[in-house]
Amino acid sequence: MAEEGFRRKLTAILSADVEGYSRLMGEDEDATIRTLTAYRELMSTLIQKQHGRVVDSPGDNLLAEFLSVVDAVRCAVEIQEELRVRNAELPDGRRMEFRIGINLGDVVEEGERIYGDGVNITARVEGLAEGGGICISGTVYDSIKSKLSLGYESLGEHTVKNIKEPVRVYRMRVGPDASALEESKEKKPAVKRWQWAAMAAMVVLILGGVAVWNFYFRLPSVEPASVEKMAFQLPDKPSIAVLAFENMSGDPKQEYFSDGITEGIITALAKLPSMFVIARNSTFTYKGKPVKVQKIAEDLGVRYVLEGSLQKSGDRVRISAQLIDAINGKHLWAEKYDRDRKDLFGLQDEITMKIITALRVELTDGEGARLYAKGTNNIEAYIKGYQGYGDFLKFSKEGNVKARQLFHETIALDPEYPHGYSGLGWTHMMDARWGWSESRRESMEKALEMAQKANAVDKNHIAGSRLLSYIYRQKRQYEKSMAEIEKWIEFEPNNAGAFLGLASVLYALGRGEETIASAKKAIRLDPISSGNSYYYLGMGYWVMGQYEEAIAAYKKALYYRPTSEAYYTVLTATYSLLDREEEARTAAAEVFKLNPKFSVDRIAKRLPFKNKAYTERYVNALRKAGLN
Repeated sequence: MAEEGFRRKLTAILSADVEGYSRLMGEDEDATIRTLTAYRELMSTLIQKQHGRVVDSPGDNLLAEFLSVVDAVRCAVEIQEELRVRNAELPDGRRMEFRIGINLGDVVEEGERIYGDGVNITARVEGLAEGGGICISGTVYDSIKSKLSLGYESLGEHTVKNIKEPVRVYRMRVGPDASALEESKEKKPAVKRWQWAAMAAMVVLILGGVAVWNFYFRLPSVEPASVEKMAFQLPDKPSIAVLAFENMSGDPKQEYFSDGITEGIITALAKLPSMFVIARNSTFTYKGKPVKVQKIAEDLGVRYVLEGSLQKSGDRVRISAQLIDAINGKHLWAEKYDRDRKDLFGLQDEITMKIITALRVELTDGEGARLYAKGTNNIEAYIKGYQGYGDFLKFSKEGNVKARQLFHETIALDPEYPHGYSGLGWTHMMDARWGWSESRRESMEKALEMAQKANAVDKNHIAGSRLLSYIYRQKRQYEKSMAEIEKWIEFEPNNAGAFLGLASVLYALGRGEETIASAKKAIRLDPISSGNSYYYLGMGYWVMGQYEEAIAAYKKALYYRPTSEAYYTVLTATYSLLDREEEARTAAAEVFKLNPKFSVDRIAKRLPFKNKAYTERYVNALRKAGLN
């Protein structure tokens, strides 16, 4: 197993997320981010104190593991007690309550990550907890019931999605109401034998009714989403979020298959101007979390949600998918497919067309042709290229080297596949961008060569244009860059990255209002952003001299990427321009902390502004703040 890059182990897992997070963000985004950041720091400290480690913390979620179940439970109780004290100081509507779930289970460990059934069960157990509460699985209860003098309330067995056996769940009694619950339990009258018999008969009748209902109505309703609670206004055309398909194969390496088919559906739908499609970056943040369809629709501002699962065994692939209308809580359709691995593309197209038909979207001839353009008919090349982009997106020198090798293998499998060449070009672009090669000029030339090659093998494919737009911007050939971006947007009108690329050129040209509009479009398509959307939004305000608005945008960018040197640098310059000297020097200190070799002269050479006045303004502001 070690040779495969992962191993199995038994561990105690803690999962937590915020109850009503979308409501809090919708009412006051800045205050919510500040509170979440402070609470997350407190939780991390308490986790370390109890000998645990934080594994991941995407969005409002936190995942941690412990060697001891006792330590995990003690930590959860301490977290809820500390947060209860802090919440008491906040107004009722601004209190941030976490739900916590704990499980003892088998997980797969790969590097710093853990996943598998153990993690999935923890997430489902957490979903049964109330805000400020803790739920534990039966395995945890069995381990601690005689070791910790705490109150427990059985919630019975629960059928957990994608887990064969039911899971016993217990609610822990924490907080001021715990003693009252214990007292209530003591006074509870005993149930007589005849009452048990009556209840048993009723259960049989109910189960029989449920069986009949499931037989005739296989698509149960879900809790409807509220249009009023949506974080964004619903678009005036069919809007959809395609969630990451669950990998049911038990092998973490098969994540590439489940993620690949998801991304393929998103990419196909994103080509249709008559639809509104949320970006992969946002929908994948819900991966592995027990989030209701209702919440997803409200968070992302969409009407329809597609979810599914994939299980691969040998050369066979089994896929389940269901399309849900979140507004009325009804399933539009649900299907199960059992196909040969080689039919993955055909299956992907079939699901895509099912969605289009269900949403009554009419296609023109040109749109229909674009819908099925994948660039390769070789499934092995497709998966290899997807793996390559996964390593590339780590944005590290080691990841770049691994990605380059995978893209070479992709091209060897299919020399006519544009993504192989464009991916290879991006690795050379990163070498030039971060100085990972001996010659920046040669790396840029290789990137340009690969971008042109990608367009040459398939002129209808847009992979080469994405890279060309970036290369031309770096070369300050703005008109050429804009032309490539316009092709990209025409081909994929729902691609958030295309609008980010447009914003990056517009701000370099000093066209602030257009930059802001383009960045906002990217944010709407990718609401749970990686930070760049807010960075370019801030740059739009910056070139217009609206520095307060720019600072607000940069702070949001830093929430998503708190270790970004670029974000702290522009924040330093903006504070300096407002003569907020103390805040400018604090931001400058963060720049030095992230990069002790920071150089204003080097930054000046890389600034893309066409108008030198912007460059001078930026550089002078940095020097004023104490950066050299």
